Amino acid sequence: MHVFWHQRDLRVPDNRGLAAAAADGEVLPVYVVDADLLAGLGARQRAFSLAGVRALKRAYRDRGGDLLVREGSPAAVLSDVVSEYGADRVFYNEHYAPERRDRQRRVAEAVATASRTDLVLVDPATLDERYETHGRFHDDWQTRAKPSPVDAPDGDALVTLDDPATPPSVQTDIELPDAGYRVARRRYDDFLADGIETYRDTRDDVAAAVDRPANAVSRLSPYLAAGMIGIREVWADASDRHAEVSGDAQRNVEKYRYELSWREANYHLLFRNPALASENYTSVPNPIEWENDPDHVAAWKRGETGYPLVDAGMRQLDREGYIHNRPRQNVASFLTKHLLVDWRIGERHFREQLLDYDPANNAANWQWIASTGTDSVAVRIFDPVAQLHKYDAGADYVTAYVPELRGVPPEKVVDWPTLSEDERERLAPEYPSPIVDRDAAYERAQRVFERALGVR
Repeated sequence: MHVFWHQRDLRVPDNRGLAAAAADGEVLPVYVVDADLLAGLGARQRAFSLAGVRALKRAYRDRGGDLLVREGSPAAVLSDVVSEYGADRVFYNEHYAPERRDRQRRVAEAVATASRTDLVLVDPATLDERYETHGRFHDDWQTRAKPSPVDAPDGDALVTLDDPATPPSVQTDIELPDAGYRVARRRYDDFLADGIETYRDTRDDVAAAVDRPANAVSRLSPYLAAGMIGIREVWADASDRHAEVSGDAQRNVEKYRYELSWREANYHLLFRNPALASENYTSVPNPIEWENDPDHVAAWKRGETGYPLVDAGMRQLDREGYIHNRPRQNVASFLTKHLLVDWRIGERHFREQLLDYDPANNAANWQWIASTGTDSVAVRIFDPVAQLHKYDAGADYVTAYVPELRGVPPEKVVDWPTLSEDERERLAPEYPSPIVDRDAAYERAQRVFERALGVR
């Protein structure tokens, strides 16, 4: 009999470590409530993850088994479980955040273990150590075989158990989506039925995301981040659809598959660079002259910068624990470039607030935006006025989250940072004026980063 240690893989189907354990005899699934590890998550994601553990326990019971829930350090808990049940080995899936790698190492020192690559499609250890851009990574990654999903173990493979323990509940300030594999699978099925074949055309259309929030984009990110659905399952279904369609539909599906490769690349970065959330990935020859103005940081967090697209994104984050990808890029660029605030401050705030916080995606994407990561553009700066005009010219997304601007003509919302003070006061006296000048802040950021990166 073997133990399977669930971590950020809160599902029974398409779980490679679980399947490997079950293939070699009976398996006892265990989840360890590690208070120190959970404390590193924001309360929102902590609550969502623990709801996922409860859903996982129900899933095992539906199969005639149960999930053993214990609290403490994984090494001590799993060592006790192995002794109590006479288990031969602890199986687990490899995870790449430093704190999880440390715990995996300690468990391996305490008991016999076996691990599997499950979190990603391609084991990052099999890829080159460093890629200068995502394009170079993708060229190599796409040549590697992608494993098929693995089946859930039969009920006969599960140890008969009735464990009354459940994980604790966590209070949070937002309404959480339902958790668990079944919910994730339904969401993906909806996207496959009405979304993936138009994905490339709608993924940046933030107005469409307001009208069709579950279909303009997949909204799978919280479930992937918690491991409530397997990446092989997602990839296989998208690949099957890609093979079934042609023309524009196929190009749209291919774009979705391509976006999944960014997640793979980010995990490769984290695997090779455990300090990705705290140290610049790219060696910056000169210091970046961060200003880190606390008043600017506070206005950014509140969604009161006077830049409508930025404020709508930050208010969506505050209300939902999620930001659409296009505004997500803009709020990060605005913080690091227009406000010259160190990307690590933004990374930490996202970690505290996001339901879909992911240690690889969060750190790597903040570094990409901040010009310290992997990017083919030396100094990338998003202009939030031009971005709003391009992606939300009717101000539908903005006014969904910034009520002070409802009733203001859309063209005035788009141009808000360029309007006169008198006109802004007349149109929406409750909405703030810009905290920095659009052109001056853009030009300052250009100078600061060119000096830091040594490109002028």
